[in-house]
Amino acid sequence: MYKVFVNESPLILTNERQDNSNGNLFSLDGDSMVMAITSLAKGRLKKAYIYHPDEEKLLDIFMHKIPVVVAGGGFVTNKKGKVLFIYRNNKWDLPKGKVDKGESIENAAMREVEEETGVKNLQIDKFLRTTYHIFKRNGEYRLKQVHWFAMSTDFSGKLKGQKSEGIEKVKWKGPRKIEKALKNSYFNIKVLFED
Repeated sequence: MYKVFVNESPLILTNERQDNSNGNLFSLDGDSMVMAITSLAKGRLKKAYIYHPDEEKLLDIFMHKIPVVVAGGGFVTNKKGKVLFIYRNNKWDLPKGKVDKGESIENAAMREVEEETGVKNLQIDKFLRTTYHIFKRNGEYRLKQVHWFAMSTDFSGKLKGQKSEGIEKVKWKGPRKIEKALKNSYFNIKVLFED
């Protein structure tokens, strides 16, 4: 099973038929997928399921039917154990961005963190997980696949948000401020803190 978020509503890719799907079960063909995504995007459904019997092939088939943007992101902690956040589009988020052609996902994740926040001396500690969400660009739905890495740094310099990316603020946050920030964040970010 995979969860793909459309706005903040889950599109669940599953190989199990849902008994209580109430009209929100869709097949893995292009038209049906677009109908599911549109219904979630417009708030007509709170949750939708896309069914395919073979769990191994489910994500691959889905990703062949929708343009995919591969990105890398950082769950960055400093020496005090605080987590690095960015504020963009009126939400708290973690730094991430698109992988350039020929670039490894790890290098892209570190480059994007540095570009978006000004934080240097980054080290990848481990891979965390992959998250998925749908967005619309030029009238077409796309799937963003973000590979998240736990990173650490001894950086203590000035934080600098990348204005060209719409980043208004960059902050280190401790437990209480993290809890508050997550109330105004995305599901894909919240799941990183559950891990």
